[in-house]
Amino acid sequence: MLKTSKFQLQQPRNAMVSSFTFRLHYGSSPNGLKEALKSNFPKEEFVSNILKRKWALRIPDTKINQITISKDGLQQGGENLWNLSFLNNPQPSLGDHMTGKNRQEPSFYVVRDDLLHPLVNGNKARKLDALLPLLEDSSATDVVTCGGCQSAHAAAVAVSCAERGLKSHLLLRGEQPATLTGYNLISTLYGNVRYVPRSLYAKREEMLLKHAHLVAGNDGLVFSLVDLEASLSSNGFSEHSSHVDALTKRSKKVVVVNEGAGDAAALLGVVRLVEYLSQDHLFGKDQPLKIIIDAGTGTTAVGLGIGAVCLGLPWEVTAVMLADTIDGYQKKEESLISEFRRCFTLHHGEQALSGWEPGLVQWVERSFPRKFGNILKGEVEICQKIAQETGILVDPVYTLAAWELATQLGQEENAKVVMLHTGGTLGMFGLAQRYKSYFEMLTDESCS
Repeated sequence: MLKTSKFQLQQPRNAMVSSFTFRLHYGSSPNGLKEALKSNFPKEEFVSNILKRKWALRIPDTKINQITISKDGLQQGGENLWNLSFLNNPQPSLGDHMTGKNRQEPSFYVVRDDLLHPLVNGNKARKLDALLPLLEDSSATDVVTCGGCQSAHAAAVAVSCAERGLKSHLLLRGEQPATLTGYNLISTLYGNVRYVPRSLYAKREEMLLKHAHLVAGNDGLVFSLVDLEASLSSNGFSEHSSHVDALTKRSKKVVVVNEGAGDAAALLGVVRLVEYLSQDHLFGKDQPLKIIIDAGTGTTAVGLGIGAVCLGLPWEVTAVMLADTIDGYQKKEESLISEFRRCFTLHHGEQALSGWEPGLVQWVERSFPRKFGNILKGEVEICQKIAQETGILVDPVYTLAAWELATQLGQEENAKVVMLHTGGTLGMFGLAQRYKSYFEMLTDESCS
C-alpha cells in the first residue's frame, strides 16, 4: 500500500462527495417518473422489439468484479481514499447469492467494460454497438465527428470505421500537440484529423455539418444518425432508395455523428447492456441497485436510465457531472429522450414512451468540481494505489470520479452499488504529457 506521509492528499480537494451535496442533487424518486411508468408499460416486450437489430459486439457480455473496501484505518465517514484499502474479487457471487445484509466488509461492483476492446473500450464500444451496423446498412462511406484533443470517442470512431472500411474525419478541439500520445495518436493513425479553433468548435453542430458537406463534395449526400434510423425503421430506406442506388455508382454518403456519440442510436447499445446485466444469474430484475457512472456528454447515463425504466428495474442511475452544469445535463437528457421517442416508438408501440421527461438520471456534483479535463494534485497517485491494489486502472478525469462515489455509497448499510467502468485508460498518456510533474512523483521511493 502506498505511503501517505509525503503525498498525503489535501482533504479539502480530494474528500469524497459529502452526504449533503449528494442529497442536494439526488433527492427522492424524480418527478414520480418511475412510479408513473409502472402501469401499462410493455417492459420486456418493448425492449425486445427495439433490440432486434444488428450489433457491432457479437455478445453483450462483460466481466463483473466486486471491490471490497477495507475498514482498516477508516476515519469518521471514511471520506479520504488514502485511508482505505481495496481488494478485488474477479469472480463474485451474483444472482441469488448476492449479499447486502450483514456484509463482513462494505463493497461495490465494477462492470468491466474497460476490457471490451484494446482501443475501443468502455462506454465508447457500447455507444457504437448499434451505431456501426446502422452505418454499414445505410451504405455510408464516410463519418464526420468531433471531440477534444484526447477524445476517446474520436479514437473509437476512427478505429471502428477503419476496421469496417469506412473513412473517418475527426475535428479535434484546439492545437496539435508537439508529441502525439494516447487517444490523439490513435485518432491520427486510424482517421483523418483536423484541429479546429475553440471559437469554431463552440458551434459544434454548424461545424460538423459544414465539414460533412465539404467531405461529400458536389455529388455526395450528408445524413444524420436520426435520418438513417428513421429511414431504416420505415420500409428499409424507402425514402432515400433512389439516393442509395445513385451512391452505389458514383457518390459519397457522409454521416454526421455528434460529439461523444450523443445520438439516440447510441443509446441502444447501453440499453442492451442493461438487459444483459438484469439477467437472473447476474444482478437480476428485483434487487434495488445504485448504478454509478461518470458523465462526459451524459449519453451513457441516459441510456442506462432508459434501459432501467423500460425493463421496470428498481435501479437508480447516478451520474457524476464532469463537463457541464446540471442544467446542461438535464437539457441533454430531455433532448435524447425526445430523439429516442421519435426514432424507436413509431413501430414498437407509440404509447410506450409517452409522458417521459428528464429525471431518469440523478446528476450529482463531483467531490470538488473543476474545469473539464483538469486533475488535482494527488489524484494520479490515487489511481496508482487503486491499480496496485485491485488491478483496475481508473483515470483522474473520468472514472476516478465514479470510483469515489461508488466507494462512498458502498459503505452504506445494505447498499448494492454498481459502477460502470467507462474505460478511457489511454487518456493517461495524454495526462502524463500535460502534467509531467504529477507523473514524475510516481517513481519516488516513498510511493513504492
